[in-house]
Amino acid sequence: MTAQAAAGLELEGVSWTLKKGTSPILMETTLALNPGRVLGIVGPNGAGKTTLLRLLYRYYRPTSGRVWLDGEDIWRMSARNVARKVAAVLQEQPTDFALTVREIVALGRTPHRSGLGGFGGARDAEIVDGALDRLALRGFADRHLGTLSGGERQRVMVARALAQEPGLLILDEPTNHLDIRHQLEVLRLIRDLPLTIVTSLHDLNMAAGVCDDVLLLKSGRTLGFGPPHTVLCEASVSRAFDVDARRDHLSLSATDHLTFHLQEE
Repeated sequence: MTAQAAAGLELEGVSWTLKKGTSPILMETTLALNPGRVLGIVGPNGAGKTTLLRLLYRYYRPTSGRVWLDGEDIWRMSARNVARKVAAVLQEQPTDFALTVREIVALGRTPHRSGLGGFGGARDAEIVDGALDRLALRGFADRHLGTLSGGERQRVMVARALAQEPGLLILDEPTNHLDIRHQLEVLRLIRDLPLTIVTSLHDLNMAAGVCDDVLLLKSGRTLGFGPPHTVLCEASVSRAFDVDARRDHLSLSATDHLTFHLQEE
């Protein structure tokens, strides 16, 4: 349902420090992500995952380095043009919007409107309806956000992002608040969307199953970047999370599964 192509993403020596004279929250990070690929950012609490996402959707300006989107520095683009190409779904969800689900999803069209024109138009309505259908929200369209469960609100925010028609979709812990069925639906959506996607995830086995590439962080430093089966090896995961990670083969599955154990004193 996206009108524009998936975007290419490149980070060139990107770092971020809260204030001058303090240690960086994110050390210099360099990577390139081809259009249409799914990148999972993993690591323990405080690793810098959310900071990195905020740099990608231009909430933070890098202390050093550049973020390139389709070969263009996002800080040389207008905020509106970035919003036309990048959509973000965050962990924090508003609960007090005096708007219906359809009206919230329609907010995703805002970057594409010019002047003082209001919501409307056949194309906007078609895109909003498509986003509602994709997230199975048509039956909630006239309900207010505050009447929905946490999982339902999460789906509304994803629908709003899709209505934005981005080339790059940022998802911060997208399966939080979701029951098992809706977790699986969101994971399938991630795999099916013709977008470039960057998502932070706590579940390493989930990241290995859904992501093309994984970035492993610890204390703001990159421990590995590349295919999940190489980055999420026992040694690297053990080092990142201060646990004993073991890769077990499941008899009913063709894939291995990471398990975790406290390190012996």
